[in-house]
Amino acid sequence: MRLIPAIDIIDGKCVRLSKGDYNTKKVYNENPLEVAKEFEDNGIKYLHLVDLDGAKSKHIVHYKILDLITSKTNLKVDFGGGLKSDEDLNIAFDCGANQITGGSIAANNPEQFLKWLTNYGAERIILGADSNNRKISTNGWLETSELDLIDFIKNYEVKGIQNVICTDIAKDGMLQGSSNELYVEILAKTKVNLIASGGVSSINDLEQLKEIGCEGAIIGKAIYEGNISLKELQKLC
Repeated sequence: MRLIPAIDIIDGKCVRLSKGDYNTKKVYNENPLEVAKEFEDNGIKYLHLVDLDGAKSKHIVHYKILDLITSKTNLKVDFGGGLKSDEDLNIAFDCGANQITGGSIAANNPEQFLKWLTNYGAERIILGADSNNRKISTNGWLETSELDLIDFIKNYEVKGIQNVICTDIAKDGMLQGSSNELYVEILAKTKVNLIASGGVSSINDLEQLKEIGCEGAIIGKAIYEGNISLKELQKLC
């Protein structure tokens, strides 16, 4: 299972939220590159980089930070947040993103998202399936649709999606464990490469996600709050 630390960006700074609520913002470092380099120095190979300002404003904002991290480290970065147009996508890839994650675009403009999937291939396009009470949330989690999470994933699997990041918003940033029952259900009903996100609080949580069969796990607040040390992640890597 791939271990994928997260860096979320607001105002150019490395932050974490609780349940996606922008009012709970906590700044952990004002230099995202410094954080990324520390990850790399401890054996990490992957990074989940989220432009929270972009998600809120519905267009890419912090592409310069993406470019800085990809040019100054060898981390393989999946980038998301505010990618709504071909221009946004081109900027992200031009700035070094290895993959992009599309969530709101997949929910609100499936034709555009499928065009990206066709043009760039399933290896480079990740489906962002973020849910609240099993309903897909969009636009920085500020809006909730009527789309059922499982149906949403299955629909895109049929159309070629292979990689899915799934976040249970109720768990995100709460350090109370991940939504294992939900992930078991997804893996039973689909054959996607599932990347679990939200709620990871300990090494034990990561071991459980690996046992379930997740292809990857995103770790955020557990690192920043010291629940999981980079040395522990290094051993797992």
